[in-house]
Amino acid sequence: MLEIKGVHSYYGNSHVLQGVDLNVPEGTLVALLGRNGMGKTTLIRSIMGMKPPSIRKGEILYKGENLAGKPSFQIAAKGLGLCPQGRRVFASLTVLENLTFCARSAPAGRSEDMSWNTDRIFEMFPRLGERKRHRGNQLSGGERQMLAIARALMINPDLLLMDEPSEGLAPIIVEQLGDDLLRIKKAGFTVFLVEQNLGLALEVADDIYILDRGKVVFHGSPEELAADQRLQELYLGVKPC
Repeated sequence: MLEIKGVHSYYGNSHVLQGVDLNVPEGTLVALLGRNGMGKTTLIRSIMGMKPPSIRKGEILYKGENLAGKPSFQIAAKGLGLCPQGRRVFASLTVLENLTFCARSAPAGRSEDMSWNTDRIFEMFPRLGERKRHRGNQLSGGERQMLAIARALMINPDLLLMDEPSEGLAPIIVEQLGDDLLRIKKAGFTVFLVEQNLGLALEVADDIYILDRGKVVFHGSPEELAADQRLQELYLGVKPC
């Protein structure tokens, strides 16, 4: 569904992504790991057409169409949903308003199991249903993260991009996030997850990449990465117990 081919992205003269190749097949959850400053968010921004950065070389193919150089609104309209780093919910709007202002009907022919509306959102995230009249600035960090995910789902995307969804969350909330991701995956959605939390990625991903200094340095299964302590320590800073 999504194929990154030899992408080079720059912030001014700073060469951040240096020939990234990555593939997200339809119906899978692919995770991208890496430490801070390695280019993970730059890749998300490049996919979504957000400026900066600028793509100077390579292709971002979505269902075979090259998105490189297209504006963000056109890319979003093609069925890509973004759950951004930092949540970015609208503080002055209620939970319900945050969800409905960006809602988009499911494409014709999509099954009910693959379609999202407020009823289904509140079924998956009961806490949001309980607090649907609360404003964004009245929610806890975990509730804001639920809302950010739910808001992205309300556009009924074909591909869901998630940038550091576990950032700043308590371990018990990260565990809940893992359950939510597994439910989304089980429903048949395609997800590209950018994370630093190794445990979460190993739990939910079908396929894992590691980005280091703008280059892919590992691609394999969760089982392969879990078994390679040297790789975890070298590129993710995970020390052996």
